[in-house]
Amino acid sequence: KQFLVLICHNDLPWQLRIQFNNELNKVNLTTLETTHTNIPKIKTGRLGAQFWSAYVPCGAQYKDAVRQTLEQIDVIHRMCQKYPETFMFATSSQDIMEAFGMNKTASLIGVEGGHSIDSSLGTLRTMYQLGVRYLTLTHSCNTPWADNWLVDTGSEPSQHNGLSPFGKQLISEMNRLGMLIDLAHVTVTVMNQVLDLSEAPVIFSHSSAYSICPNKRNVPDDVLQRVKKTGGIVMVNFYNDYVTCNKAAKLSDVADHFDHIKKVAGADIVGFGGDYDGVTRLPEGLEDVSKVPNLVAELLRRGWTDEEVKDALGNNLLRVLRQVENVRDSLKAKSPDDVPIPYEEVESSCRTSYGYLNNGAAHSLSMLAPLLTVTLQLLITLSDA
Repeated sequence: KQFLVLICHNDLPWQLRIQFNNELNKVNLTTLETTHTNIPKIKTGRLGAQFWSAYVPCGAQYKDAVRQTLEQIDVIHRMCQKYPETFMFATSSQDIMEAFGMNKTASLIGVEGGHSIDSSLGTLRTMYQLGVRYLTLTHSCNTPWADNWLVDTGSEPSQHNGLSPFGKQLISEMNRLGMLIDLAHVTVTVMNQVLDLSEAPVIFSHSSAYSICPNKRNVPDDVLQRVKKTGGIVMVNFYNDYVTCNKAAKLSDVADHFDHIKKVAGADIVGFGGDYDGVTRLPEGLEDVSKVPNLVAELLRRGWTDEEVKDALGNNLLRVLRQVENVRDSLKAKSPDDVPIPYEEVESSCRTSYGYLNNGAAHSLSMLAPLLTVTLQLLITLSDA
């Protein structure tokens, strides 16, 4: 059967960095065997569309995260250019369907971690222009405007009680741009705040069901129900530790997450997240991207209808993407938000303050006027004396 298989999270670009320093000319994706993903595996797995992750670690925050993220975006573009018979670069629901019709893998970009935009709406917009279509609000570190999932484990303090005012600005700007908001990796408080604020449906690009495996990276039932009400999607993560909360897992354990999400909120909010090439342990039967059809067979065996499986494989995410595009189109008259994050929220020795008033080197002419007045008064006083 010809199903559109759309996987929402694949970290092959990060493997290209750590294994080859992004020297794609030295890599043959047809014969590469040190990753979960290569071209033959993609063909066997029938991947019709893939969000490639432009990810850089939290260690790059406040340093060179933006540059490194741009390099990851660049390597995704170059991968599509090097293998045009396999990949078609895509930025829209229409592009995905065109690639599917040409029997190519539609290749979209998601940026994994809000630290990649360095607290800048201008950087967010620039990345959108480069083809980025989702932003994961945090990775496993707080940003100056959002709390990450580790806060819910108690291992890190909350800095913003969810989203800061700038974080709320960002949600609104992502709606205006037509960029998917990804809530994988955030706290439950952030999940609920975004579900309150966003005009468009949200995604969890690689998260599983908390009731099946109570790891804070997973999604609790009450949030699953809210995702259902708002038309969003939860894309199941295949990482063993989030599937069984143990080092070992089987394909059937992953199917249990699909069954649970379907039971709690319906088959139309579930999708395939994967997290291939971003994790160290994968379930028996889902060892690489070629094995995705095994999970399809298991869901059918469990009584999922062809329509439900088609929806989970790709149609649910396509629906969300189309709705995000519709919200963008409805906000065409709205101006870009150009109010920057307050300087005191990002001040550091690595950050200049050009353009900000009343901050360090950025004293403006408006500050000079009162200074001159004081100086003149002082001179008059001295001359009178």
